[in-house]
Amino acid sequence: MGLNLNEAYGQTPLEEDEKEGLLIPSISTKEELDEFEQQNIEEAVQWSIGKSMKAETILTEKFIRTLHKRMYSDVWKWAGEFRKTDKNLGIDKWQIPSALKVLCDDAIYWVSNDSFTPDEIAIRFKHRIVSIHCFPNGNGRHSRLMADLIAEKVFKRPLFSWGSKKKSVDARTAYLNAVKLADKNDYSSLIKFARS
Repeated sequence: MGLNLNEAYGQTPLEEDEKEGLLIPSISTKEELDEFEQQNIEEAVQWSIGKSMKAETILTEKFIRTLHKRMYSDVWKWAGEFRKTDKNLGIDKWQIPSALKVLCDDAIYWVSNDSFTPDEIAIRFKHRIVSIHCFPNGNGRHSRLMADLIAEKVFKRPLFSWGSKKKSVDARTAYLNAVKLADKNDYSSLIKFARS
């Protein structure tokens, strides 16, 4: 039985060869996949707790790839590897390394020069890395954890709540609407959502 993923609106489908990278052959549904991925993500969060990290460490390709690998390596063979296919969103696959370098350089500049509030720096980074869409899967969850680490480790701010105080249907709609505004360079709703 193959992996049957019924992606929700706003989620990027996996190519068949990407699905073949699944390390747990007994997984056949989206719900089972989500459960195994969540366990792996929780291990990555535990790994990050108590670590002292500076912007110059977090805002690098090496760290970004390492974090993705830690989040998904128990589930996906390609965890931590940039995608090798083009998707319905994100930039062309061959542009990923250079776009990520520009984003990391921009973010270090924002931090060094107090260009925006701490929350806005974290959310701008989150939004831009998702728009690059570095990996075959897990980009949204990875970007949220990156924003949390920027907030906590770089700025000593509390983690974001990511709409956890809203009902799940309302939260998804609010999130997607906030992302559309951020696409137009208005980050206020996305920051508000991240703290709701």
